[in-house]
Amino acid sequence: MTGSAREFVVEADGGSRGNPGPAGYGAVVLDAATGETLVEAAEYLGVVTNNVAEYRGLLAGLRAARELDPDATVHVRMDSKLVVEQMSGRWKIKHPDMKPLATEAARVFPPGRVTYEWIPRADNKHADRLANEAMDAGARGEQWSPSASTADLDTGAAARAGAGARAVVGDDVPAAGERLAQAARTGAETVAPGAVARPSAAGGSAGASAADSTAATSALGGTAGTSDADSTAGASAAAAADVRAAKAVASPGWGPPDMGAPATFVLLRHGETPLTPQKRFSGSGGSDPSLSPVGREQAEKVAESLARRGTIEAIVASPLARTRETAGIVAARLGLEVTVEEGLRETDFGAWEGLTFGEVRERHPADLDAWLASPDAEPTGGGESFAATGVRIAATRDKLVAAYAGRTVLLVSHVTPIKTFLRLALGAPPESLFRMELSAASLSAVAYYADGGASVRLFNETSHLR
Repeated sequence: MTGSAREFVVEADGGSRGNPGPAGYGAVVLDAATGETLVEAAEYLGVVTNNVAEYRGLLAGLRAARELDPDATVHVRMDSKLVVEQMSGRWKIKHPDMKPLATEAARVFPPGRVTYEWIPRADNKHADRLANEAMDAGARGEQWSPSASTADLDTGAAARAGAGARAVVGDDVPAAGERLAQAARTGAETVAPGAVARPSAAGGSAGASAADSTAATSALGGTAGTSDADSTAGASAAAAADVRAAKAVASPGWGPPDMGAPATFVLLRHGETPLTPQKRFSGSGGSDPSLSPVGREQAEKVAESLARRGTIEAIVASPLARTRETAGIVAARLGLEVTVEEGLRETDFGAWEGLTFGEVRERHPADLDAWLASPDAEPTGGGESFAATGVRIAATRDKLVAAYAGRTVLLVSHVTPIKTFLRLALGAPPESLFRMELSAASLSAVAYYADGGASVRLFNETSHLR
């Protein structure tokens, strides 16, 4: 290292609206001594996961710093605990999608030249804003570009760094064929072809080769000899699809684009127990059954599915045996620990525990009628009303949103709590609980944004197991 080597701070972030979904990164290089913004980088990535977007932001920031001074020392600040801990060597990198990204980031500067620090999301607003600007631009079918004020700030830095200091803005976008493979690796099973590979319409690298485009088209079952007019039409359709996806999943007009990455709760109902096929009331006041062999198989298949997606950063479970067992199976596959949260337990069904609906109708007809008619009614014997469950889940939601802001967390819980999470997010009335069916080991998700808005995603990848 020469005596003139500089010191930089890199702040980076990435987000995915849908996880996986329309994604982007943002990164900024600051002068460590003065705090001056030297370079901004941002890019729309197409459909990838939060973790991929965060690593791409890190790579862009490190590359921008290297362009400024290859002999510099760099201090990276990110609000992604996963990236910071993995790059610092304190957490193992088990997911196959993360390993090559981490390896690539470690090679930008020699070992020992880069240090990492986790910061709260509130302290990472600059990079977060850039990432959201890139996602918003991609949703409009445009390429991100710096604002006039940012361009003015960067003029001096570009002059000092030489030509190419800003070129890093678009360097980190994978070509069409790489995007296709990346989307497949991250579990974007239902993405339309254009939503994966759009080098020109959605802010990707305009220099993607014809071979890349041909490979992407061929892999998706299309015709390699597509005309220019067809390519233009496909790009327009892809951009329109991204607009619809962004609006439906993450940008329904609730707030400004700088409100940051949401706290995303992936809600997993536990696998089957011996009581599940018999449709018996099984709450928090009953026999606390464990999983059946079918339930364990369901949990293992969910674990495999979540491992392919690579998006879960933490696991929180109800204290009951069936949820802890399900969470443990998933955690073992993902290499994570399980935190137990009392607020995620199932409703206490009082004297109805272990009974079928028909048996309750026979033994406690008046109490059952009252329970079906009012969320304030309790099951026979002092059980928990749906209204009380709602209050408990709302408090648990607020607690977990604060604890896991900007992260994707698997919550392993039960029928009533999960339905309540969904009901509250949708603003639906209490009677909607009776209009939802939730299969064992099924998945759904709610994303909570900084302005209090929420979006719901419903999917069930394990229904075929029954």
